Amino acid sequence: MPVSADFRPITVLPAEVFAENLTTHTAQEQHYARRHQLGGWLRVLLFGGGVAGAWWLFSSGFVLPGLAFVVGVLLAFWGMVRWHAAVGYQREHHRLLAQLNQQELDRLAGKLGGFDAGLRYLDAQHPYAADLDVFGPHSLFQLLNRASTRLGHDWLAGWLLRPALADEVRARQQAAAALAPDLNWTQEWQARARHFPRQHEADPREFSAWLARPDFFQDKAWLKPLLVLLPLLVLASAAAWVLGQGYFWLIGAQVVVSLLNGRLADARNEYAAQALAMHDALRATQAQLALFEDEAAPDWQAPRLRGLRATLRAASHGTAATRRLGQLTTVAGLFRGREHPLGALLLNNFLLWDLHAMWQLERWKRDLGPELTTVLEVQAELEALVSLAGWQFANPTYTTPELSAGPLEVAAEALGHPLIFAAQRITNDYQTIGYGQTAVITGSNMAGKSTFLRTVGLNMVLALAGGVVCARRLRLSPAQLFSAMRTQDNLAESTSSFYAELKRLKLLLDMSSGVKTRNEELHMTQEPAGASFSAPSNQPKSNNGQPTTNNELPVFYLLDEILKGTNSLDRHRGARALLRQLHQRRAAGLISTHDLELAALEGEWPGQVRNFSFNSTFSEGEIHFDYHLTPGACQAFNASQLMQLMGIEIE
Repeated sequence: MPVSADFRPITVLPAEVFAENLTTHTAQEQHYARRHQLGGWLRVLLFGGGVAGAWWLFSSGFVLPGLAFVVGVLLAFWGMVRWHAAVGYQREHHRLLAQLNQQELDRLAGKLGGFDAGLRYLDAQHPYAADLDVFGPHSLFQLLNRASTRLGHDWLAGWLLRPALADEVRARQQAAAALAPDLNWTQEWQARARHFPRQHEADPREFSAWLARPDFFQDKAWLKPLLVLLPLLVLASAAAWVLGQGYFWLIGAQVVVSLLNGRLADARNEYAAQALAMHDALRATQAQLALFEDEAAPDWQAPRLRGLRATLRAASHGTAATRRLGQLTTVAGLFRGREHPLGALLLNNFLLWDLHAMWQLERWKRDLGPELTTVLEVQAELEALVSLAGWQFANPTYTTPELSAGPLEVAAEALGHPLIFAAQRITNDYQTIGYGQTAVITGSNMAGKSTFLRTVGLNMVLALAGGVVCARRLRLSPAQLFSAMRTQDNLAESTSSFYAELKRLKLLLDMSSGVKTRNEELHMTQEPAGASFSAPSNQPKSNNGQPTTNNELPVFYLLDEILKGTNSLDRHRGARALLRQLHQRRAAGLISTHDLELAALEGEWPGQVRNFSFNSTFSEGEIHFDYHLTPGACQAFNASQLMQLMGIEIE
């Protein structure tokens, strides 16, 4: 199904929509804040009036009317508390919605400092993340991420770290295009989870794995009858003591209960810690999935969204997943009684409250525990899709990439850097297709070579994650991206910047060594002995131990000033050797350089190397850049002019 089938054009400027929503929700927040304040005073007045009225009735001898009055006041107070809580929720909800729209305006303005930078996902061994500003300050993750939960952040980061195959990319594109026009729904989805800020304190996957452990009661059949008999004994002993029958039985029952609680203290504490840590995360999941399962939710036709709904029904055995999650949330909330010292003392000493909560949790686990992971994964994927949809709504001029079946095709028109927020962003066209193709980009200092490499790379990351891209048109084949742009020395490992770059290039050769494709039409001269690279066999891993490369895909490389840490002769020989090896593999890409000798390869290897350049002009003591990609090698460099501007006299 084509992507356009689900896409409805946005006819208004996103900034205007966000600004209007901000004004509306701020006004609603203030409205509910006033009502919430009024409700607080009404509760005080109702309580004070109830106490005064009950005192007058009882002191006047009106016992039955007094009792009826007390019951009426209690019911009214209970209703007032519920109404007050509902008003407080609405106040907070509109505050969160206003915050979401302010954040959207900040993103449009390039103010990314207040957003999660995702530094926990950075890995020096990743093929491209650090070089392309996928994570970190002023990064793509800050611009794209609209997830509210810990799992949602992880899921989106995973999409950015690993390129998807064509069918998966199309499924994400269709789902994001279906969600994008429904801004109210996607923002409601985000706001619901933000009501529970403590959700980030625990990892739901760890909780799910913990639930898979053997039951605590599995080999303790003797304990279950005690959970019923001992509380009854304690309550009966307490009643006997109140009726004047002595306190011997109460003390005896308390001793037995205390011994049992003490013996099982470690298990009680472990269950309580797990359940309490997950309580807010489960409530957030329930709130979001209730919106997705709601009969009033839009009837999206995107196959991925319909599939996620079907997965939820299957995981919940045909019932609503939110209903099952509500049961788990209630059970996990039972442990909250121990958060108050007096409550913990009374509940556990009279009712064995923790042990009852453990029993209920294990009963729930047997019923739905194995499917919890599936439910959490559906929520996490929806979080990532909402991020793609929000990104698409905020950038209606961006385009949905076309996926090509050709070998390593990248064809872009008006391609721009998504992290440059200038009013007039400079864009460029670029096109390549086939293995063994390298574009050598030469140019002046600060002319835009490295920025262009990042422009191509970031848009490829976006495209293969399923998002729209900063271009008028982009057609590309799925590829495993690789970059070598910011190699640095490491004093702790006694590693120079040159050796660090060599290790990085070995990683590139390792990634591209799966299948070699020798081009019979390419007749290269024999390189000098010792000019080739060898690669280790290990594959890079992410922080969680999972592969970060997709070995099914060819490699598209972005190399900035390669081998810059050595002399010009070795640099040129090494660069030729590297390109020679890469041109025999399922790989293609771009290299930026100041080395004009590499530009000469266009004549030596026709059809495999093409020259492009970024140029500058010097006039009236100033250097001017146009940042336009131009065919051919650079003919004029500005290093001498820059040194003169800094006061270095050049003869």
